[in-house]
Amino acid sequence: MGRGAVATVPLLLALGAVAARAGDFPKAVVVLEGLTAPLPDQVAEAAPARFVLLEDGQVFVGGTSRLVAGRLTKAEAKEIEARVAAVRQAPGFGASVSLGAGNQRHRLRLGKGGSQDITITGDPTAAEATPPILARLLQDLLRFDHPSLRPYRPASYGVIAREGKLAGGCRRWTFSEPVADSLLTPGTVPAAAAEGWPTGAVPASVCADDKTYVVALRPLLPGERP
Repeated sequence: MGRGAVATVPLLLALGAVAARAGDFPKAVVVLEGLTAPLPDQVAEAAPARFVLLEDGQVFVGGTSRLVAGRLTKAEAKEIEARVAAVRQAPGFGASVSLGAGNQRHRLRLGKGGSQDITITGDPTAAEATPPILARLLQDLLRFDHPSLRPYRPASYGVIAREGKLAGGCRRWTFSEPVADSLLTPGTVPAAAAEGWPTGAVPASVCADDKTYVVALRPLLPGERP
């Protein structure tokens, strides 16, 4: 299955190249995703979004593999929207923002009030992180908690696949759609069929049609397109 395996550098570069296309969230007010994997053998773009707020107040918080979901009051949602609006006005805020030192990379997507897609580098918890209003927003979204949050079970998973090898053996591809179909465009598989597979940033090694693939299953939110 390759849970403890280390992917090759070329494979990680290939997987990282598709990070910009991972996850399309209709009706999202704000989406925060991590673009760096916690461990070398993990696939960052297959991890759930770290924070998603939808227009109807639904909120989702993700980690390496799983999600929790809840719902904010109108006042709570408006508070986040106001903070996002303030960030948009911060000096130096644009398509690419550096917070200073640190190798962390995040992707912040803003919907309501005008679509923006921002790549953010650096550690938001560093004392010298600037602009501070953006750093504080990222910190709060990354550690977001709410009394309504409960475990979320996705209806389907996005399939992110690349030819490559992980150390150890590989498992048989058990889904109806050929794994090769997801090489260029991520496919989807129903949650029931993915029972027993690693999900999120943790990949599996797959053998199919005399080839070896590294496959990661991204938990999808309602209406999300992989």
